Amino acid sequence: MSRLSLTALRKMKAAQEKIAVLTAYDASFSHALEQAGVEVILVGDSLGMVIQGQESTVPVTVDDMIYHTANVVRGCDTPFIIADMPFMSYANADKAIANAARLMAEGGAQMVKLEGGEVIADTVEQLTSRGIPVCAHLGLLPQSVHRLGGYIVQGREQQAAEELLADAIRLEQAGADMLVLECVPATLAQRITEALSIPVIGIGAGKDCDGQVLVIYDMLGLTPGRRPRFSHDFLADTGSIQAALSSYVQAVKSAEFPNAEQQF
Repeated sequence: MSRLSLTALRKMKAAQEKIAVLTAYDASFSHALEQAGVEVILVGDSLGMVIQGQESTVPVTVDDMIYHTANVVRGCDTPFIIADMPFMSYANADKAIANAARLMAEGGAQMVKLEGGEVIADTVEQLTSRGIPVCAHLGLLPQSVHRLGGYIVQGREQQAAEELLADAIRLEQAGADMLVLECVPATLAQRITEALSIPVIGIGAGKDCDGQVLVIYDMLGLTPGRRPRFSHDFLADTGSIQAALSSYVQAVKSAEFPNAEQQF
């Protein structure tokens, strides 16, 4: 069987069929996600914290991402694979093109994900014009957590909300084929989702996005410390990892997740 395509994901948005996304960093988990019916696997630079024990995603390197992406690709046959481009790996268009090419050629990614709004639009255009699919990332930007002052909700004020909406539209115009919205008010996420023709995947962005993504260790209750408000411990509900993954997929598909307490 071939991997899910961007065309298929766009058709899911058009049909209002929710897209189930989870992170994975190795072959065993990517196989388990495939068995549970997860359509998209994000090899997130969140591995810096949950795999490497770093305080943020900033120390993660391109070589780290290639290694983990290749492991994930080997573990599954059908999910669509997105790889994060780590901190400063797309500081300019030339660097972005070289590093994205490595993530695809050496890592096997089908798409790369970049954080930022208008400031990266030209880079998105350069990537997509060369046939490199791009997932944009707006709202809370983990790579910019030091500048943002912590992991706080973005877009609460009207001006900030309008700027996020404008950024989303600009990124789609630049060629982005998907968008992740992190930690934004549910009403704003709904506006953005309806304004774009590309799939919008939420994490802490309410139930009206086209799909949902969580860090796999958060939804299994394995991450040390306090779990994010927008997450849920599916393992505690089910008792096995495979059942937890299937429960997550079902909850996303039925729009039962996230609930009112898991959004802003």
